[in-house]
Amino acid sequence: MKIRVVSAKDEISTIGEEEIVHLAFRPSNKDIFTLVQTCNNLKAIHIPSSYNKTISKSIQMFLDMQNIALLEGDVWGHRKDINEYYEIKPQIFDRIEDLRKEGNSNDEILDRLGMETRLSKDLIRFLI
Repeated sequence: MKIRVVSAKDEISTIGEEEIVHLAFRPSNKDIFTLVQTCNNLKAIHIPSSYNKTISKSIQMFLDMQNIALLEGDVWGHRKDINEYYEIKPQIFDRIEDLRKEGNSNDEILDRLGMETRLSKDLIRFLI
C-alpha cells in the first residue's frame, strides 16, 4: 500500500486518484476541501500529531460525512525528493494476518505492531 506524501499546498491540485494522503504541512480548511474534491477515492488523510490538534471540528465532521478517516501520525524516514510515496510493506499485512491466526484481538495486534514498527497507532488501526 502506498501513501502519497504532499509537502506543500500547491501540490494538492496536481495529485491524482489517491486513497491515502499524508499532509506534511499544516492544512487549512480550504486545503482539505480541495484535497477531497481532487481525490474522489480518498479513504484517509494522515497528518502529524501537532497538526491534528489544529483541525477544526467542522472539517472533522465534514470528513466523517464523507467517510474519510483522519489519521494521526508521521512517515518516519521518508524522503520526498527520492519518492513521492511512502510505502507500507506487504510484510506488515502478513504480520497482521499471522497475529490474527494466533488468535490476537485487534487491540493486541495494535499494541504488538506499534512496538514492532514505526507506524502510528491510528494508521495501524486503519490497516487492520
